[in-house]
Amino acid sequence: MGLLARVLTLFPAMIRGYAVESILGKAVEKGLVTLDVSDLRDFAPGKHRNADDTPYGGGAGMVMKVEPLVGAVEAAKQALPGAPVILLSPRGPAFTQGKARALAAHGSMILVCGRYEGVDERAMSVIDEELSVGDFILTGGELGALCVLDAVARLVPGVLGNAESLATESFEAGLLEHPQYTRPPVFRGLAVPEVLQSGDHARIARWRRWHALRLTRERRPDLFEKLELARADLKLLEKTEDEL
Repeated sequence: MGLLARVLTLFPAMIRGYAVESILGKAVEKGLVTLDVSDLRDFAPGKHRNADDTPYGGGAGMVMKVEPLVGAVEAAKQALPGAPVILLSPRGPAFTQGKARALAAHGSMILVCGRYEGVDERAMSVIDEELSVGDFILTGGELGALCVLDAVARLVPGVLGNAESLATESFEAGLLEHPQYTRPPVFRGLAVPEVLQSGDHARIARWRRWHALRLTRERRPDLFEKLELARADLKLLEKTEDEL
């Protein structure tokens, strides 16, 4: 099963441009991903197609109008019945690899790109959920939508050349990924670890697991605290790198 995705945005060229120049674009060419981009202004009333207006109660900035948002979402739901409608918003829970897997398994999604100071709250009547890509502020939801698109699309079978690599990537098992090396074997006096050139697959796996555990514990203690480590992992962490 492929991925059916529709993005509702004020800047469709941004989404389309990325799709052409990325792995996502190749997936679209292969028919593994169907991506449709809708301009919210096409659903705005009036000859000027205004999609934003000043907020009631005063304040700086503009607010996205309810009419184009609801109209665009309703049209998208007709095209993709059953697809979750997701607003990219700082109010939502953090987007995670687990959520990416869930969306890939679902097979369809409608992404709504917020802008300006936010959206008219009445538009939330047609939104199923909100997602945030981090605790920082973007000019608009387009970059967030691209993050979600990329993370979900690469999980669709056939999109990546080496599907086995998905299982060892950061966050897939709740761990950061181990260090990686490639040729040349020595660069400016820095050598590739001997273990990775040894051909001893069991030793290599042990080295990689040790580094993944150590890196996660040191750099993402929040992730490490959630791990349910086996006794073998606890013993592995007691070793030094020379003992691996």
